[in-house]
Amino acid sequence: MSLLTIENLAVSIGGTPILKGIDLAVNAGEVLGIIGESGSGKSMTALATLQLLPEAARATGAIRFEGTDLMTLDDRAMRAIRGGRIGMVFQEPMTALNPVKTIGDQVAETARLHGGLSHKAALAVARQTLDRVELPAPRFGLGLYPHELSGGQRQRVVIAMAIAMRPKLLIADEPTTALDVTTQAQILKLLERLVREDGMGMLFISHDLGVVAGLADRVAIMRAGEVVEQGPTLGLFRALQHPYSQALLSASSHQPQRHPTPPPDAEPVLAIEGAVRTYPLPRSGFWGKPRHFTAVKGVSLMVRRGENIGLVGESGCGKSTLARAIMALDPLEGGRISIAGKPLSKKGADFATRRNLQVVFQDPYGSFNPRHRVDRLVGEPFHLLGSAAPEGPERTRRIGKALSEVGLTPADAEKYIHEFSGGQRQRIAIARALILEPSLIILDEAVSALDVSIRAQILDLLADLSIRLGVSYLFISHDLSVVRAITDRVLVMKAGEIVEEGETERVFTAPNHPYTRELLAATPNVEAALKAREARP
Repeated sequence: MSLLTIENLAVSIGGTPILKGIDLAVNAGEVLGIIGESGSGKSMTALATLQLLPEAARATGAIRFEGTDLMTLDDRAMRAIRGGRIGMVFQEPMTALNPVKTIGDQVAETARLHGGLSHKAALAVARQTLDRVELPAPRFGLGLYPHELSGGQRQRVVIAMAIAMRPKLLIADEPTTALDVTTQAQILKLLERLVREDGMGMLFISHDLGVVAGLADRVAIMRAGEVVEQGPTLGLFRALQHPYSQALLSASSHQPQRHPTPPPDAEPVLAIEGAVRTYPLPRSGFWGKPRHFTAVKGVSLMVRRGENIGLVGESGCGKSTLARAIMALDPLEGGRISIAGKPLSKKGADFATRRNLQVVFQDPYGSFNPRHRVDRLVGEPFHLLGSAAPEGPERTRRIGKALSEVGLTPADAEKYIHEFSGGQRQRIAIARALILEPSLIILDEAVSALDVSIRAQILDLLADLSIRLGVSYLFISHDLSVVRAITDRVLVMKAGEIVEEGETERVFTAPNHPYTRELLAATPNVEAALKAREARP
């Protein structure tokens, strides 16, 4: 008998079908990977399993866990199962953790509620569990708070909370999407080890085919609330039957059209010379000397007109700090930055300089005011033009042109941001960046949160804009496959320094620095994962 069996599960909200006849099974000691784009029903399937559906939802079918149909249990009975016999790991650890409680208390809470332990005994369980997820004492004491940990360390705490009572089933919903490749590899190895040691089943949800191909024993592919294909990982990926499955695999390795390499004497749109950025640290004691942390250590780079540069590295390496300095949001303690030939002063950039530089952030929804219509959002950079800002019909024309450039229509200017999908919102963010015809656009993890097919569309769009408009990109990302697809040169950053740079293909095929080789080895790849499975005895 399977540990978890989902039979003919259907869910509707307000009469709209969300899930349609889902059939899945997870055995003890097995990892079932669920792949699909946003809106496919992956997370809704997990929520239905935990009986955490919205109040307006209506569900039919059966969800049997260790022989008991969870859909027949009341809320009190389900509370005893959630966190005890079924654990859950969410995508964003900072929102899953309480910022005002210590990590020890948060892990111990699971043991107190589901194990009936005293506070002292629960803290002992918390210590043991944190050790299991490789957060050992004394470096990671129970008294630490979430903000004192890195993203990967926070995710380990969330995993510790989920496995504190050694559950029979673990549900992991996009647990590594926001992590850099080396941290992601560590978390995946941790999850694999915990499944093996405890013999628990795991439902692993992701839109990253490379991750699932390397971790899951069996795979189910979902689209529009239905399972379109499922089976053992190796056999499934080697002989995909459904057109949607084939399209996902194709999109995961998509290569946009390459633009001509700019001539060596092309004018620089960004020049950085010996950039240094430091932050003060707390004194070690009342009489302690002032301390500083150097986040960027003498970095130099140049982006020429029409050139796309990739900047890669782990979280905390200094990528975003350098980007903030380029955008004149943080001052430098040493070195200089010039945009389109004009140096940034200590006071930042003037309006003429700022119009040559725009930025596209990772989360398009978070970078827009939801109360404003698209025309106002896209036209925001016009304030940099001062009295020369277009008004009336000319303003409308330029906004419509920017929207058309990114594959939308001028009529979309009248809508609100919530009326668009994630990929469309990112297109709007790119339109806003293009509205002043800048020389350089900084793309800070601009596609890392997108599904593989949407990501392929956005990469095609960026490549097309670079060819047609001659705009340059500084592409900051921890996703090396994306950087390889769209950049001419790549710079690898570690601990505030550039440790390797060169033409993208050369760096990816023949890396010189051990850290670059480590990043490449940690990058999920479907074909590499399948070959590793075939090589197993």
